[in-house]
Amino acid sequence: EFTMQETFDRQRPDAIIHLPEERAIVIDSKVSLTAYERSISLEEENLREEARKDHLQSVKKHVNELSEKDYSAIERINAPDFVLLFVPVEPAFGAALKEDPNLYQYAFDRKIVLVTSTTLMATIKTVANLWKLEKQNKHANEIARQAGNLYDKFAGFLGNMEDIGKALQKANEAHQKGIGQLTTGSGNLIGRVLKLRELGIRSKKDLPASFIEKVTEQTEQQGDLTLEEFTEDQEENDSDLRVEG
Repeated sequence: EFTMQETFDRQRPDAIIHLPEERAIVIDSKVSLTAYERSISLEEENLREEARKDHLQSVKKHVNELSEKDYSAIERINAPDFVLLFVPVEPAFGAALKEDPNLYQYAFDRKIVLVTSTTLMATIKTVANLWKLEKQNKHANEIARQAGNLYDKFAGFLGNMEDIGKALQKANEAHQKGIGQLTTGSGNLIGRVLKLRELGIRSKKDLPASFIEKVTEQTEQQGDLTLEEFTEDQEENDSDLRVEG
């Protein structure tokens, strides 16, 4: 899960660690250890101390040069705005840090993180976990946004269903009222139409059986109307039907 010495826009990072979500971390390992090697090979203390100072300046110089390269600007890498500077010899890092305890902060201010063989993998895993948390937070925000939209849609849907129920209830009431005008009362329309048929009018179609049954049941309960009674009821109910209509 890493590549070595890839070239990007005339820049060649030493190593690229590939992480999930197409992310990456750039690692540089070109720090010079010449002064450090001299500091441990010399016998005179004053010369060794001077070599240690040279070693510190060498590390700082490389930090400054690395900061100017700006590997994070390379779109193909998709790396954070900091670079890991790998110091392969643990005592060399310790010697530079002893000369300047603020060395780590000095590098960090320039978006360079100093790592050694014991801290490299821990640093990479930490960064990977941070990206994972960032993704989870984005998902949580997206879930909250979509849940809010779903709630609003559902509330609107329930409102529409309530309006439909009211409209259906109103339509049912109007339907029942219309059925009542057709089938109930001594002057109901179906009864009057049936009387007209009994009087001998010509027709080609029959009324629906369900309506005739309702009128028949009511007629059996109230008794048949005579022609005179039918005519009187017709005259009495004509005005009511006009008002209700």
